[in-house]
Amino acid sequence: MLPWKRVLRPLSAVLLAAAVAVVPATAAHAASAPSSGWNDYSCKPSAAHPRPVVLVHGTFANSVDNWLGLAPYLKHRGYCVFSLDYGQLPGVPLVFGLGPVDKSAAQLSAFVDKVLAATGAAKADLVGHSQGGMMPRYYLKFLGGAAKVNALVGIAPDNHGTDLLGLTRLLRYFPDVSDLISTATPGLADQIVGSAFLTKLNAGGDTVPGVHYTVIASKYDEIVTPYRSQFLSGPDVHNVLLQKLCALDFSEHAAIGLTDRITFHEVANALDPARATPTTCASAMS
Repeated sequence: MLPWKRVLRPLSAVLLAAAVAVVPATAAHAASAPSSGWNDYSCKPSAAHPRPVVLVHGTFANSVDNWLGLAPYLKHRGYCVFSLDYGQLPGVPLVFGLGPVDKSAAQLSAFVDKVLAATGAAKADLVGHSQGGMMPRYYLKFLGGAAKVNALVGIAPDNHGTDLLGLTRLLRYFPDVSDLISTATPGLADQIVGSAFLTKLNAGGDTVPGVHYTVIASKYDEIVTPYRSQFLSGPDVHNVLLQKLCALDFSEHAAIGLTDRITFHEVANALDPARATPTTCASAMS
């Protein structure tokens, strides 16, 4: 065996470990979701909040862990809140978002239909973290989702891919590693900057008419890098850098979606712009 081949599997492990680092150490299943109204299919949207909110988790996450902070936050503010699991690989329990992203978008499509049928709403709002902020754009652009979605809020979304602090650039020198990632975890391969999936997704523009887009990014994001690649271009886009709202907020890729109440406040503003209030460092206490 040539010496360089000995680093293939360790390098692959580094890339996978970097992705795993974005989620909590413990995992749970959606069946154990809190019973406070989250994923309550008897919930009917109010006049104040007429659209259900569908939460879309990130890679290596699931419909519970990713939303233990934001789901109760939105529920407390009167929203009907739902979350789904998507992108499961055969034989891999508890963690999701690993399958091909276009197939995951089809699962999102079916879930939105289910939520709309249960709530009687004409449209839903989508809030996603990491892959969950990017993947819905495929649903909007190619699967008819634009007719069923009012707004997409992406928290640290990899809209134009990630180079994982430059690590993915090494893949060109190690094609065996690239093949391994594509075969074992196609959802990861789809998120690498320059992938065929992202090229298709972003061709012809980032947005589709009729949908309101918000992107919330942190300059301390160590997973979706460079962080500016998260931002979208096009009409009806609101790109937000978290540190411009609060310079003292040091949230990185995981925290911005899991625990950061300054981000949560800005999500609430995006979902209900008519009642938006300024997001500041004090929003951490709201």
